[in-house]
Amino acid sequence: MMASLELITLTGQVIRLEPLSVMHVAELTTAAQDERIWRYLPYGVLDTEAKMHDFVQMLLAQQARGTDVPFAVIHRENGRAIGMTRYMEIRPQHRGLEIGGTWYGTAYQRTAVNTEAKFLLLQHAFETLNCLRVQFKTDSRNTRSQQAIERIGAVKEGALRQHIIMPDGYVRDTVYYSILDKEWPAVKLHLQQKLGGA
Repeated sequence: MMASLELITLTGQVIRLEPLSVMHVAELTTAAQDERIWRYLPYGVLDTEAKMHDFVQMLLAQQARGTDVPFAVIHRENGRAIGMTRYMEIRPQHRGLEIGGTWYGTAYQRTAVNTEAKFLLLQHAFETLNCLRVQFKTDSRNTRSQQAIERIGAVKEGALRQHIIMPDGYVRDTVYYSILDKEWPAVKLHLQQKLGGA
């Protein structure tokens, strides 16, 4: 049985994942100014406080419905919100969920931030929530995201063709990956080694 999802804070060496709130909107807007962040995400460009506020409110409504648990990614060195990630597609009856909706300010991309965020979320999903499966998905054009997911140790499952119509009208194929509970011990060791024994 999957444990119930509660509002929690997950703390690592570099980042802290804390429950998303409207208090994070201003810092997230500052982090979100580079349009390249949004190219492959199905949300449009969230580069104003009004757009970010509406997006946060939408995620909080989804949280209230039990489908999502969104987090602000806080960089511990400067104490600022530098991006977002979340549990989504939560399926308690099947002990599964997705980690997604992830973005970071460009200064924090290709750093330890994403590796540690995925480690914290995966560890909580498998070791506390008792998940059987955690999935990831990304735009088939986004090779950087696919490489990042593969570096974590997720297994590529295939693509859903013509899956989503993007804000610019592009009809995207979506590539799916997963990690299963039996694979988690090896993935955990791999991530700990990448993080220097965190």
